[in-house]
Amino acid sequence: MTLGRLAELPVTEIKGVGPERADALANAFDITNVLDLVTHYPRRHLDQTRMATIGELRIGDQAWVWGRVVGTHVVPRRGKVKPRLEVRITDGSGQMKVTFFNQPWRQKQFPDGSEVLFFGKVDAFKGAKSMANPEVDLLGEPELGIRPVYPQSDKNRLYSKDLRTWIDSALNRAVEFVEPLPAAVLDRFDFVDRTAAFNGYHRPEDWNEISEARRRLVFDELLRIQLALVLRKRALERRSAGIAHDITGELVARFHAQLPYELTGAQRKVIAEIERDLASPHPMHRLLQGDVGAGKTVVAVSALLVAVQGGMQGALMAPTEVLAEQHAMSVRALLADFALPSEGTLLGERPLQVDLLTGRTSAADRRRILGRLDSGETDILIGTHALIEEVIAFKNLGVVVVDEQHRFGVEQRAALREKGAGDAVPDVLVMTATPIPRTAAMTVYGDLDVSVLDELPPGREPIKTVWEKVQPGELNLGELSVWAHVRDEVAAGRQVYVVCPLIEESEKLDARSAEVTYEELSEGELSEQRLALLHGRLSSAEKQQVMDLFRSGAIDVLVSTTVIEVGVDVPNATVMVILDADRFGIAQLHQLRGRVGRGAGLKSYCYLIGAGATDDAETRLAAMVDTQDGFVLAEVDLEVRGEGTIMGERQKGRNDLKLASLRRDREWVSKAREVAFELVDADPMLAAHRDLLDEIETFLDPDDREFLFKG
Repeated sequence: MTLGRLAELPVTEIKGVGPERADALANAFDITNVLDLVTHYPRRHLDQTRMATIGELRIGDQAWVWGRVVGTHVVPRRGKVKPRLEVRITDGSGQMKVTFFNQPWRQKQFPDGSEVLFFGKVDAFKGAKSMANPEVDLLGEPELGIRPVYPQSDKNRLYSKDLRTWIDSALNRAVEFVEPLPAAVLDRFDFVDRTAAFNGYHRPEDWNEISEARRRLVFDELLRIQLALVLRKRALERRSAGIAHDITGELVARFHAQLPYELTGAQRKVIAEIERDLASPHPMHRLLQGDVGAGKTVVAVSALLVAVQGGMQGALMAPTEVLAEQHAMSVRALLADFALPSEGTLLGERPLQVDLLTGRTSAADRRRILGRLDSGETDILIGTHALIEEVIAFKNLGVVVVDEQHRFGVEQRAALREKGAGDAVPDVLVMTATPIPRTAAMTVYGDLDVSVLDELPPGREPIKTVWEKVQPGELNLGELSVWAHVRDEVAAGRQVYVVCPLIEESEKLDARSAEVTYEELSEGELSEQRLALLHGRLSSAEKQQVMDLFRSGAIDVLVSTTVIEVGVDVPNATVMVILDADRFGIAQLHQLRGRVGRGAGLKSYCYLIGAGATDDAETRLAAMVDTQDGFVLAEVDLEVRGEGTIMGERQKGRNDLKLASLRRDREWVSKAREVAFELVDADPMLAAHRDLLDEIETFLDPDDREFLFKG
């Protein structure tokens, strides 16, 4: 049986799954076919021969308790006291009472004699062991040995015992699975075959069988993703005519020579990688990961200048007007004195032209820019998604840089690529200042070549990060000690950011708003300082005016939302205060902290104001204090959030990880990628591996399938 065939069978093909149960499976677990069912893996395996007995448990233990129900009793509501269900269980060594508050409906789950597994804290009630509101697994008939425990849904009345029965039926129906892996790969990693893997994980006889089955199933999941990504990468290279740029011109060398600082070793390495791509006849499709302040702008300008020195144009697309305007300012400053040969001028040269195009560009300026673009006078165009409008026509676009690429859709990036002249596809460099772990990069961005800037320029002072812990609840600004330091920094001629999670007060969210914070600080702790307010609901002109005033030094303290999270560069700003810091993820906190510490020789500070009321929040805030390394923080983030949100960067298909973990299975990500390249490079269409190809198609979303399998 192939996985593709299982995907064609509706789950109602399994005995005991009628239309009502099928609807429940779809609602609870997105299970609609037999393949979904057999890849609904156990969340744990239970060996009843090794479990502690009720008699062995101690008060205060967090434990799994197995027992047989010997009686249930519902205590009805009395006044304001809610009803409760009491369940008595025994395992032969003792008895325990399990109580469910305000859940009398559960009584029908626990008929006398049924076998149940509870997880919770062991307490004492009237001298007897008890548990309150534990996690529940309904296991079905008593049976010694190892059994799978499946994710279940009380709401949809789907329990582990039901899923076990249906999956068992599905495996019996499949009998044997087609083996898609080449024998050489099976031998290299000493894998069990596909049939043994599914049976060994769903109905194991010993723990070694579970371990070997998981190794194989994890590899299968990761290989499918990597094969899809590598196929896409090689297909793009094969089908697209690129531009073989001349990288021997003197413009890039002159740019590096006039920089007021030496390039870091990481910058030199990454620029060399990019130039190798640009010299190739295949289109570049490269991701640049760079930590905050690592010098991505200089690398991006170096790539754009390769196009310019060859008589072509470059484009840089940013997700927001604030960031596009910041880029235009930085690039113009870096290239202010640069001139290009021009036969039609008296001196035989003209200034290198950098234009900015956003939604707030006036109609007259827009017409002038369009004219310069069409004639080739615009050398580098910087802007927002306005760059991909139909009316925007380049004379000869050679290199495209997309900043903070995760904020753009696939279609938007593709539209900018299509602005190239003729059939030649411009080279594309996508950048992100949000580092993600290597395994996640290989999975989320596996169809890109990846370059990493992991070294900060010399002279950058480390930012001192302080977590000012507050009590949970409404934040009282007047009680914070940070404002004295803010006043001192402003008195010394420096500037400050104060960031809030909300624009305005919300009844639903107990968090600080920028509007109220601005009012309270203006009238209270910072009444003698010059304050301004910045958030996403201001018009483009208003946002630009506020940022211009802040950059010029006319504003001391900028109260803002995360609109300043990325790209804003004011070297004189030395303090970042983040209110309700619990509300932000690690990536956002790291980005916000990166807005300070940008001035050479200036000591900078980041204050995290938050309660750290949950374990995750405490981990995030403590990690921010411990390190400024974005790649270390990315690993912490992966541990805290799990890979679900990371994988959310991918287009959704049936290819999201169900069993493999980017944390636990790092080594298998790399091995799966190696095998994917070996197979595709030896057999570009996987003609000799039809079963693998069919499987990839089964697990791909429609957009990826159309791209990979057309023709």
